[in-house]
Amino acid sequence: MRILHTSDWHLGKTLENISRLDEQKDFINELCGIVDRENIDLVLVAGDIFDTYTPSTAAEELFYEAMDRLNGGRRRAVVAIAGNHDSPERLCAASPLAYKNGIILLGYPGSDAGTYKCENGNIKIVDSGPGWLELWISGCNHNAVIIALPYPSEARLEQVLSKELDESELQQAYSDRVGSLFKQLSRKFRDDTVNLAVSHIFLSGGWTSDSERILQVGGAMTVEPEALPSKAHFVALGHLHRPQRIKDAPCPAYYSGSPLAYSFSESGYSKAVYVIDAVPGEQAKVQELYLNCGRPLRRWSAKNGIEEAIRWCEEGKDCGAWIDLEIYTDRALTMEEQKRLKQLNPGIINIRPVIKSEDLEISGYEDRETKRIDELFRDYYRYKTGTEISEELMSTFLDVLNEDEEEDGGSGLETKVS
Repeated sequence: MRILHTSDWHLGKTLENISRLDEQKDFINELCGIVDRENIDLVLVAGDIFDTYTPSTAAEELFYEAMDRLNGGRRRAVVAIAGNHDSPERLCAASPLAYKNGIILLGYPGSDAGTYKCENGNIKIVDSGPGWLELWISGCNHNAVIIALPYPSEARLEQVLSKELDESELQQAYSDRVGSLFKQLSRKFRDDTVNLAVSHIFLSGGWTSDSERILQVGGAMTVEPEALPSKAHFVALGHLHRPQRIKDAPCPAYYSGSPLAYSFSESGYSKAVYVIDAVPGEQAKVQELYLNCGRPLRRWSAKNGIEEAIRWCEEGKDCGAWIDLEIYTDRALTMEEQKRLKQLNPGIINIRPVIKSEDLEISGYEDRETKRIDELFRDYYRYKTGTEISEELMSTFLDVLNEDEEEDGGSGLETKVS
């Protein structure tokens, strides 16, 4: 059986309010090309398919298109689970239609894939229960037994475990609870099946990045690697955005990472998916395939001032990348200078001055007392950021200020600092 592991698509996610949807479409095109070229039998999507609980219509349309294309006209099974960014109900809303085609959507740790019928001549759920399923795929010599653990928040784990564990056991560490669930479900593994697990969890020892926004209530929801099922041929993980193997795991366990770089902390990361060849009784063969989609993220540090940054733009440095620009300067950057940089390279997203002098000059008490509040805010913004405030932001500030003044019966911009 040939399996492909991917995760953390975050469809609909932006970068500093810039849409990445076109780049995400390119990823789906590349992914579908890989599954066709590599003759994949089963695709595992390990959560965080969307970036928010309420994705845009465009993001949902791309998801449905991706599921349909990966399914390949009912020839290829797809198992997708919810991550911490996904609404389990929303992700699984299309289940009655999806299951008929061999697309299995699971939202909660205790989800039972047998709730919907999946038998279309090429793909069949042979058996299932809460948290696991056995899958038959035409053309494969062996069935797959899959443990599916969508994002296990503490509340969701209570729903599953409270039926089987007493109150004292429920007070044990989060890792122990997840480990108990894996241990229980791994009893479904057999010597004559390909044994897999797919989950959206944070394993201790994994490399993180700034783009992983952890949504949780309570303690640090970290799972120790030894909690994973030791008899699994492969564990497909989601949540961390850097492709990596968990070295201390008792079985082959990998994060496929996100297909695109979603923060500048991921600058220089290679993005990948994993292809796994697995047969019963043998160690799985894991191949890392690097992705070419998406604009790279780059950090520039112009230590010789704005002239250096302008020269880089004119030379075409990192053309086609998204850029976070840091400029060392002894004065505030003007709006005209910022506009020129972005005109020379539209990929520049952030411009962050690093002021080399001790402090920018700020007004003394006597000067402040005679200034209007919009002038004071302009001075403060220049002092804190090293740049001139944009007219759009200033306009927003004035709108908010005038609304407050009207409520208080004041006179808006004539307010003085006392």
